[in-house]
Amino acid sequence: MSRIGKLPVQIPEKVTVTVNNGHVAVTGPKGSLELQTRPEVTVEVKDNEVVVTRRDDEKESRSYHGLYRQLIRNMITGVTSGFQKVLLINGVGYRAEVKDNILTLNLGYSMPIEYIIPEGISIAADGPAKLTISGISKEKVGKCAAEIRSLRGPEPYKGKGIKYEDETIRRKVGKSGGKK
Repeated sequence: MSRIGKLPVQIPEKVTVTVNNGHVAVTGPKGSLELQTRPEVTVEVKDNEVVVTRRDDEKESRSYHGLYRQLIRNMITGVTSGFQKVLLINGVGYRAEVKDNILTLNLGYSMPIEYIIPEGISIAADGPAKLTISGISKEKVGKCAAEIRSLRGPEPYKGKGIKYEDETIRRKVGKSGGKK
């Protein structure tokens, strides 16, 4: 039995979870999220808890059991407190600014990069070298942060580029030796 899947998910106050033919809708103070489940699992709401069960003991059913339990837990967390990722920009002349729905990044290329902020995501530029990406969907926040980071990933010699706040970059030593 899946260790994650068999745990029930507590529904906090001010959050409603409705299940209808494999369609799960979670509504809370920050917004609402929806999810379509696969036929291998069934989702039920019992006594202020969400319980996910699987149809059989096939390998695929077991893997979906834990997955959908965790997805529903992330949805409930998202509509109550939300998710956020922080990106740090390191490099001479590297900076970011947000205007309306467009993030403008100067990352050492000949032209600035304009990134259109997706719907449901908010990006705040806390100074020129720090970006805070937040939203209610963990998937969208992570995808947006990964797309921005991929525009100029951190390099191992000087550490220039965009990195996550909690990420550590393994630094390499430059060329050794010199004139003798």
